[in-house]
Amino acid sequence: MNQNADQQAAPAATYGGAIAMSGESGRLDVTAGSVATWNIQIKTNDTAKMNVLVRVNISYEPGAPEWEVKLSDKTGALYESAALGEPVVKLPLDNRPKDLKLTAEAPRGARIDDVINITLEACPEGDASAISKMEFSAYAIPSILILKTSIGHERNVADGVASKAKTSKDAGNSIGIFAILVPEKLDGYVIVEGMNTDLVRETVRGVRKSKGLVEGETKFGEIEHFLTPKPLVSGIMEGDVVELVAGPFKGEKARVQKIDESKEEITVELFEALVPIPVTVRGDHVRVLEKEK
Repeated sequence: MNQNADQQAAPAATYGGAIAMSGESGRLDVTAGSVATWNIQIKTNDTAKMNVLVRVNISYEPGAPEWEVKLSDKTGALYESAALGEPVVKLPLDNRPKDLKLTAEAPRGARIDDVINITLEACPEGDASAISKMEFSAYAIPSILILKTSIGHERNVADGVASKAKTSKDAGNSIGIFAILVPEKLDGYVIVEGMNTDLVRETVRGVRKSKGLVEGETKFGEIEHFLTPKPLVSGIMEGDVVELVAGPFKGEKARVQKIDESKEEITVELFEALVPIPVTVRGDHVRVLEKEK
């Protein structure tokens, strides 16, 4: 499950008469088929026992598929949207807090940024004017999947998957693949981003030299370093001997005198120059021949 939180761990309570709700709230990002979970607590500041009514209000963007919503305690589900019953739960409450769990499962067919908004309203039975309220939202985001390949055939596999995806799209079928990445330093694997994992699995099936998807999903933080280009001066140090591979001094050898990481430039001194004049070039305009000892 991929669950990103703008979720607030600190209590976020609203009070209405004798009832208070607190706990996690706010927005969660989940992949299709995964579950957003909020842990909350409801309590009364009255010492007398009472029945509390909790109403579950659910809203969607127009045309969005329905999510499966549950409100549970330690005994099990108290309300399930799939049951199509009245979205009101009666809870006997004393002066001890009651722990609840609210979940929303994104449908497999969810589209990117499909959203569900949920509001819980709690009030003492017979007193609808004393309402406590909490709001929650969950957004559907793409899944990041890892496809195993034969080593040395990563690019061919990526091209094969892209070709199948294009063919399906041209035929009017939805395959939900948004991006395919072939990292240079990740032998035997291709990274695929898509919404519906079942459709992605079907799309990659049968592609030559592919060996199937790795079980489970990958978090963005685990592949982020593949998406961030290295600075042009990465690996270059003052004192290194380099060869200029571009520009007016192409083919000349020089020693690195200074490195400006912010501008991704280096200053070198040419070996063959009659007068040692510093020359500033881009970091990708040199090739390191000998490292400073």
